[in-house]
Amino acid sequence: MLPCQRHLFQLPAGTHYLNCAYMSPLLASVEAAGVAGMRRKRDPGTIGPSDFFEELARVRSLGARLLGGADPARLAIIPSASYGLSTVARNLPVRAGGTIVVAAEQFPSNVYAWRRLAADKRLELRTVPVAAQSDPTGVITGAIDKRTAVVAVGSVHWVDGTGLDLQRIGAAARTHGAALVVDATQTLGAVPFDLAAIRPAAVVAAAYKWLLGPYSIGLAWFGPEFDDGVPLEDGWLARPESDDFGGLVMYRDGYRPGAARYDVGEASNFILLPMLRAALEQVLAWDVTRIAEYCGSLTARILQLATTLGLGVTPAETRSPHIVGIRLPGDDIRSRLAEACRRREVSISFRGNAVRISPHVYNDEDDLTVLEAALHEAISTR
Repeated sequence: MLPCQRHLFQLPAGTHYLNCAYMSPLLASVEAAGVAGMRRKRDPGTIGPSDFFEELARVRSLGARLLGGADPARLAIIPSASYGLSTVARNLPVRAGGTIVVAAEQFPSNVYAWRRLAADKRLELRTVPVAAQSDPTGVITGAIDKRTAVVAVGSVHWVDGTGLDLQRIGAAARTHGAALVVDATQTLGAVPFDLAAIRPAAVVAAAYKWLLGPYSIGLAWFGPEFDDGVPLEDGWLARPESDDFGGLVMYRDGYRPGAARYDVGEASNFILLPMLRAALEQVLAWDVTRIAEYCGSLTARILQLATTLGLGVTPAETRSPHIVGIRLPGDDIRSRLAEACRRREVSISFRGNAVRISPHVYNDEDDLTVLEAALHEAISTR
């Protein structure tokens, strides 16, 4: 198994950060890439036309590997999951009277875009419960029918780690001619993603969580149905021959091949893009399968502890290996746990009525021991 990788991060001594589903800490290598990017602008004369495109190509290639060997040309650089999802919603062909299937309590970025599309195109937004269901995937597939135009789900439920069988959902969507749109923010980089098996229409992922990148950058993969779509922005970088700076005034109405048309403006960001590249390189070096195995070994102990204490947990057979959701019996225990964690410098999240715990490769058994003490304190005074 992959050994603990805390030495590659700069987390303060004595802290116990079990909260990667909220935001990852920066790797030292990622921070160094950002600092180098800032210093580079001290002398902008060293930045040439090729520098606007070469780093983009590297990041697309790395992101494609994380998606199971996708075509790098189909990846766009986005500033956020909401940007990518809004782009998808703008370009999906839908007709009035259809339905959009989403999971209840989905992250807001994967709801608001569909609410707008439903209002604009007179569609029904069909919201189905997923968290704490014995067959969450079955709940989603059961809501898909001949009227369904879009199925928009997260790769895992962000509140409590409930997992979904995206292959099964994708097959159900295709049976009825619906487009599967996946927000992979909470799994890409932590759990293997098989694009060829899932066969979605589009995938988006913010980079500041399990991809270990900085804030305000992410990746989006667009399938063939988006090849002639309309981007949210009309950036110059996305146009053919835009690397010829002397010819930029020869305006062109077309776009570069693939998903480059959907890149955010100034996608060549000389600070964020190198940071993302460094993060993706490290994730791939560790291997996502080994990351999932490492996180799973930690969450298994958390599940065992929660069960012993009589707390509700996301069933093992329906959860993702890197996130644990614990249901507490009452707001008083929740408050006591929050205080116990604060005093012990344990970082976890409270989402909906669940306590979300999300370790990564910088965590070890010592972190779990401190968390266990906090849980015992909160429960023992019940």
